[in-house]
Amino acid sequence: MPASQSRARARDRNNVLNRAEFLSLNQPPKGTQEPRSSGRKASGPSTQPPPSSDGARERRQSQQLPEEDCMQLNPSFKGIAFNSLLAIDICMSKRLGVCAGRAASWASARSMVKLIGITGHGIPWIGGTILCLVRSSTLAGQEVLMNLLLALLLDIMTVAGVQKLIKRRGPYETSPGLLDYLTMDIYAFPAGHASRAAMVSKFFLSHLVLAVPLRVLLVLWAFCVGLSRVMIGRHHITDVISGFVIGYFQFRLVELVWMSSNTCQMLISAW
Repeated sequence: MPASQSRARARDRNNVLNRAEFLSLNQPPKGTQEPRSSGRKASGPSTQPPPSSDGARERRQSQQLPEEDCMQLNPSFKGIAFNSLLAIDICMSKRLGVCAGRAASWASARSMVKLIGITGHGIPWIGGTILCLVRSSTLAGQEVLMNLLLALLLDIMTVAGVQKLIKRRGPYETSPGLLDYLTMDIYAFPAGHASRAAMVSKFFLSHLVLAVPLRVLLVLWAFCVGLSRVMIGRHHITDVISGFVIGYFQFRLVELVWMSSNTCQMLISAW
């Protein structure tokens, strides 16, 4: 018995396949299951490789990813509705931009439409209000003009601040003019001309005694100013609607902080 065992050991040592570099040839390929033996377990090194460190690291990183970096396969109803309304707004604004360029369908009326928009610009209104304030000789007129000047300055600062915050571009690639840069009306949302037209028309309707035709013309003027900004491709429809809403709230704010005649006289004398 000892002699047979020594001969078997000698054969194992002389066998080339038992060397360390050839041990993989004796192992079963991956994915195959070893046959089950009735009462004997297979001896030798384990055939299942240890899990790779790269795969474990990637799994840990995927578990630590924030929710906003993951793909949302089931978007919410609110997101779908918002994107749909945004697409409708862009489409309708592009269709109404009939004076947006030289190749547009109403390109010949572009100058007239731009002139309507200039009537709602901040520079002519501020300059005209200051001129009327200097030439006014009544206390009531100076009070109204001083509060109107305050409303115009508030409108410019509000629109410029919101535009810098949102930074929305118009439906067409149109560069702002010189007057737009002076009043910081560079971006699309909200429409500064629309907010100013709404605020001025509401101001005049509340503090001036006007006939019914003039009141109707004043409202139509504010509407045409907002529409002209869409027709030349500078603003979307929602930009103009938001401008109207902001202009109304600006008027309400000026009414709350209305300066009295004494305060206006003090400011005028200091100026």
